[in-house]
Amino acid sequence: MIKLAALSLAIASLVSVGAQAAPITTVEVEAAQKGWGEGIVKIGQAKNPKKAAVKHLEQFYAFNDGQVLFKPTLASVDQFRGTQKEALSYFVGQDLAEDKGFALAPYVKVRWENEGIITDGDSAMSMGNYYFTKKNGEEIKVEYSFGYIKDKEGNVKINLHHSSLPFKL
Repeated sequence: MIKLAALSLAIASLVSVGAQAAPITTVEVEAAQKGWGEGIVKIGQAKNPKKAAVKHLEQFYAFNDGQVLFKPTLASVDQFRGTQKEALSYFVGQDLAEDKGFALAPYVKVRWENEGIITDGDSAMSMGNYYFTKKNGEEIKVEYSFGYIKDKEGNVKINLHHSSLPFKL
């Protein structure tokens, strides 16, 4: 009976490790991008944008799983946002003087044009342009690089977010 229990525990452990070790796929990265864009739109439309932004950060960013490197588009004084609280301030404007609430625009759509996606086992990187469409139809082009990992449940999360406006002379 003890041997059977030990065997069951060993199998359960291997299944758990196998689930965590599943490589990130390009399809998963593209789904995470689509969900992230839809989440930005939802924040701007929400009756309680702060609550929507907290949910967005928990769903798409790996703050609960380790370090997140976050350099948002419209940040210049406090360029880097290493905590969930700082990221929240960027999205809805609360703690830092330069934060006006990026996600409150509101946007009606976010579309992605990937230059490329590199998958490497349990991590992935993507780079390209994403476009934020305002209510008046104006589209804002932003350059980005994102890094992704999987959390313990197998969800793809962002652990690197760098975005900036294109260079102009």
